[in-house]
Formats: sequence, structure tokens, C-alpha cells
Amino acid sequence: MKSTGVTRKIDELGRIVIPKEIRRNLGIRDGESLEIYIDEDSIILKKHFQIQKYEDISIKLSDIIKAIFKIDVIITDREKVIVTTYDKDLLQQKISKDLMYLIDNREELDSNEKQSFKFEKKEISGFFTIVPIIASIDSLGLIILLTENKGDNIKIARLLAKILSEKLNIY
Repeated sequence: MKSTGVTRKIDELGRIVIPKEIRRNLGIRDGESLEIYIDEDSIILKKHFQIQKYEDISIKLSDIIKAIFKIDVIITDREKVIVTTYDKDLLQQKISKDLMYLIDNREELDSNEKQSFKFEKKEISGFFTIVPIIASIDSLGLIILLTENKGDNIKIARLLAKILSEKLNIY
């Protein structure tokens, strides 16, 4: 375990403040949930990714879209790739600032020209259709459809995002 050299006192309600620099380095935003674990004499706080709970349904839906429409699907949470039919090496790779921008600004992208997006260790090119996954009031990740040829895939991406967001809104 890596020490930060930071200590904090617990207030009368049992609260502690996580320093801003640590929150920024880990990408923890105001209002985000943390998971709390106990390991012997340690308390471990871990960023909670709600969308990862639905990985099974995400994989099944992605496989269906790949089989029927011959379109690769990449699903991300706010940090990394959690499902892909494109290249299994993309799994768990961090997303780029360009993709994070689309999440934060709830923007869709339907490219008319070939584009490239960089992930942590890989850059991929093609025609992209990207739709944010929005549950309740939060933008949780992205649906990315990737094809070799331009197609009208925005409706497919919106449908997949809607299915996942509805599932996330239930719980």
C-alpha cells in the first residue's frame, strides 16, 4: 500500500475529509460514491463504478449488436473500457481526455470521416458513433460503435445507451 504522508482527524460525526489532490488524482468528483472495505486493520476506500454491476448484460447486448449488425461495440465507465467486441486488449484501458469530454458534456458524436481515438495503450481508427450513458442525472460512461464504413448507427447507439441507463436507474 502506498503512503501519502497525509493524516486527517475524524470529526464528531465520524467523517474525514479526503484531500483535494488525492480526489483529483483518483478522479473522484463531488457526490460520487465510494466503496468501503476492511482488510485486517486497514480501511480501504475504492471508487464505485455503478455501471460495472451490469457488465453481463452489457456483454450480451454488445455481442448481439456485433452478430446482427457487424458493428464493434466498446462500452466505458468514466475511466476505462469495461466491455469490448473490438479487441480484448482494450479491456480496462483508460479512456482519453477527448472521450472524457464527451462524457462530461453529454455529447454525441457520429463521424462522417474516419477518426482515431487513443486509449491508454492503443489507438483505434474507423467511423465512430458515440453516445453517453446517462442514468438519473449523471453521465456514467459511453457507448462507442466502431465500423470500417460510414453507416447510420446513431439509433443503435442510443438504444444501447437507453437500455443500460434504464437498468442503472432501477437500482
